[in-house]
Amino acid sequence: MVTARAEHEYVVVGAGSSGSVIVRRLLDHGHSVHVIEAGPDVQGPLVTNPASWPALFRSEFDWAVMTTPQTHTNGRSLHFPRGRIVGGSSSLNGMIYIRGVRSDYDTWAYGGATGWDWDSVFPYFLRSEDYEDGPGPWHHSGGPLHVSRVTDPHPTSAAFVEAGTSLGFPLTDDFNGEQPLGVGYHQFTIRDGKRASAWVSFVEPVRANPSLEVTANAQVHRVLFDDTRAVGIEYIVDGDRRQAYASGEVVLSAGVMGSPKLLMLSGIGPADHLREVGIEVRHDLPGVGENLHDHTLASNLYESKQPMPAGRYSSMESSLLWKSDPRLVAPDLQPLFLHLAYPADGYPVPEHGYTIAPGMVRPLSRGTLRLASADPDTPPLVDPDMFGEPHDLERMVDALEICREIGRADAFKDWRKTEVAPGPEAKTRDDLREFLRRTVSTYHHQCGTCRMGQDSLSVVDPDLRVHGLQNLRVADASIMPAVPSGNTNAPSIMIGEKAADLILGRSPDQVL
Repeated sequence: MVTARAEHEYVVVGAGSSGSVIVRRLLDHGHSVHVIEAGPDVQGPLVTNPASWPALFRSEFDWAVMTTPQTHTNGRSLHFPRGRIVGGSSSLNGMIYIRGVRSDYDTWAYGGATGWDWDSVFPYFLRSEDYEDGPGPWHHSGGPLHVSRVTDPHPTSAAFVEAGTSLGFPLTDDFNGEQPLGVGYHQFTIRDGKRASAWVSFVEPVRANPSLEVTANAQVHRVLFDDTRAVGIEYIVDGDRRQAYASGEVVLSAGVMGSPKLLMLSGIGPADHLREVGIEVRHDLPGVGENLHDHTLASNLYESKQPMPAGRYSSMESSLLWKSDPRLVAPDLQPLFLHLAYPADGYPVPEHGYTIAPGMVRPLSRGTLRLASADPDTPPLVDPDMFGEPHDLERMVDALEICREIGRADAFKDWRKTEVAPGPEAKTRDDLREFLRRTVSTYHHQCGTCRMGQDSLSVVDPDLRVHGLQNLRVADASIMPAVPSGNTNAPSIMIGEKAADLILGRSPDQVL
């Protein structure tokens, strides 16, 4: 039984990194918006404290998606953290702000996502930004999103940077600048010592706007249609079934897991699969749920000779952005330093420790997201096919070898007691391959399940409209054709900025 009906110009499903931006920009231009979020509308100390991000995993604020058993990782199911709270994964992540490199976006455009090349998207990165050092060729100030830099590095983060340069890796002073390749310190979405999530940055300052309605703790079940035109959504909140109607458009920003799931629950997706789970096919769109992929991460874990002092940022202050092969046009490796003991499956966790985490950011493996049933409350079947392409495992071995070389450098002599994982008994590439199969995890950068493009397996066109339907767009990391060469929060915020202009019909020359 439907107990409530409301109408706004726009209904946005998901208050995460992209959705928060869209809500703000639509309000800025005088439109009414109803944003509907599955998680709670809270900002407690666990969320706002930058150092607390590890405690958010598997908490009430995490969807805690578990993959299907992965054939190439010894049958292990992997934990995919995803934010279930206003701010989405920007309320759960490590707050690193990296945009990716020019060729990431030029490749999107070359593959059919016209208007998403670097020159077209760079102004959207700038529009969001309030860089603490002020504007320059690569940064902007005055936007809603505060971007800070490391001014007082943790001593082990400084050791990581020193070790990298001692081994011949160049020092980069800005992963978002002209020369991102090398070892250096991150920029963060942290303001005044607190997490600056997309929700806090974009929506909280205009929360009192009478044109905004926020519904939290709501589970959206399906998109409502008038023939092929989206007119609203149906959702459950406090046990009541409700409908929210849009006179303009419905925008799905429910994330890499949520947006394709909601499309399929609405009868939009691979027809044979929808019939298998008992859903009436409204629109056969075979690419929904395809192209799932993610950056990979593991733990080269060390026990420290001494306790680790507290840090000022998010415990992930530095990394190395690098190429496994100098002939590559873009980096494919991103070893990450953490001044905490980041666990490796099956290995002890030292009381005092630090981690040099091998990361690979140019995966070839692709997987799928499918429905387990027609019940909206049933988690989807998530299969990234991790290491399905042997190339990905080999590049992770390359990254792990670099991490161990850095870990042996003299810069760590005052800290390094012993290597815990993979441990001194791991000597050959075969040893490292087996270690990675047993322990590899996610870098938390899933994307691609509603891929943007113009071919038969794309889901949205370059204007983010769902192919074959009207008044329905998808705007979040699920539309990425390929994951960028770095952390995905900044690109997701950029997607929200560009999506808002596409909805509003604003031209690119009106960006700044």
